[in-house]
Amino acid sequence: MGSYQYYYCPKGIESRYELLVFNGESEPFLPLTEHYHDCIGRIDKSSALSYLKCLLPFFRWLDETSNYQGKRVKWDEPPEAIRAAVEAYLMNEMGCKVREKDTFRFVNRTSISPNTVNRFLSALKSFYKSLIRLKRYNYLNPLIDSYAILDEFKSQTEGVRKDKPRMPSEAGTEDSIPHRRLTDSYFKLINEEWQPEIIDDPYLPSKVYQAGKKVHWSLRELVISRMLFETGSRASEVIELTIGDYRSRKDFQEISTFNKGSHGRRVKFLRFSKDTVKLLIRYINKDRIQYDEFQRNFKELPNEASIFLTELGTPFSYEAWYYHWSRAMDECEIKLNPHKTRHWFVTTRLREIYNTSKTEAEIKQRTNELIKYIKWKNADTIKVYEHYFDEEKHREAHDQMLDNMAELEKEYIEHTKHNRKKEPIPTVMDSSIAVEIDPELQDFLDGLE
Repeated sequence: MGSYQYYYCPKGIESRYELLVFNGESEPFLPLTEHYHDCIGRIDKSSALSYLKCLLPFFRWLDETSNYQGKRVKWDEPPEAIRAAVEAYLMNEMGCKVREKDTFRFVNRTSISPNTVNRFLSALKSFYKSLIRLKRYNYLNPLIDSYAILDEFKSQTEGVRKDKPRMPSEAGTEDSIPHRRLTDSYFKLINEEWQPEIIDDPYLPSKVYQAGKKVHWSLRELVISRMLFETGSRASEVIELTIGDYRSRKDFQEISTFNKGSHGRRVKFLRFSKDTVKLLIRYINKDRIQYDEFQRNFKELPNEASIFLTELGTPFSYEAWYYHWSRAMDECEIKLNPHKTRHWFVTTRLREIYNTSKTEAEIKQRTNELIKYIKWKNADTIKVYEHYFDEEKHREAHDQMLDNMAELEKEYIEHTKHNRKKEPIPTVMDSSIAVEIDPELQDFLDGLE
């Protein structure tokens, strides 16, 4: 059986099609032909042709190699058969790693994957949209995750109050719904969709601090933001800290906290810079004391007292903090989900590990230390943590990172003082340089939450 081919209609011949696709047996193949013509008018011809070229090898592969329950897969079969075929094609023909996640699949390109993976998935999704529109395919689009659409609808209707619908926007009591949403695709190409270049920006913390300064952040917001960048923690793990969490560690640069899934148990620690320690203590003894019911300083506060308070003297919440964060990001036109500070931390640490390690063994050891620090899930992990994670070595490497951050912050401020023309700030890292990462570590990065 030969390849799928396409030919333009010869001059002088009248036809409803300007292009015809032929299958491996040189017979007209109308599904792809009709898809191409359905695309024209919706997208430009060059894009429609690019989609077609991406799909031709896949349809040949369906005819020759595909296998689902012992049979070749045909393009018009139910979604479960199509999805199984696409997953096999991505892994076996395009060299991708595919991982199951809830109701969809994560797709990660490898060093042997072509650059056309994203285009192929978009083309196939478009193909089934066309064939459904033309009433040629009798099922739901197999390239769309219907549960994602349902979850998005729920997020648009549920408010921050438990089991309550969203208040109308005019009420001004709930944050507006962001326009950006996750893709509804069943196959999500994560290393293209969820790794924005801003994560590699060494000046990102300084930009965020300056944005906060412009909207008059209090010391509370600044301390929280600094801790996010310096520790790689989730926002809630910082905002909900208590005085006892700080007292529980022997090192004044460290604080105990909970983890996602630990149900409030303090199962890991965070480590931050000496400058942030000074700001934290200043906040507790000067700013916080104004809103504490009994005007207590650090030494007088009980262990269970929340470190961060609202102006009403109640424990600070994520929702209250996010208002200040989003206002600063909007004011300075920075598109940054606060959770991306966690990814920035991991990216920065990884680059430093690869830039400073002298042997493969050292890289492996230091990345294991980082994984145990950033991905500690529950108290049972303590045994593995103690075995693999040398706290002192992490402190040494972490101190170097914190020193570098302090220098970059000074450099950024000096540059903005002497350059009012908003010229691009020189970047000290070349994010275009590929870094070969251990497959196990890549799995960790792909699943980072």
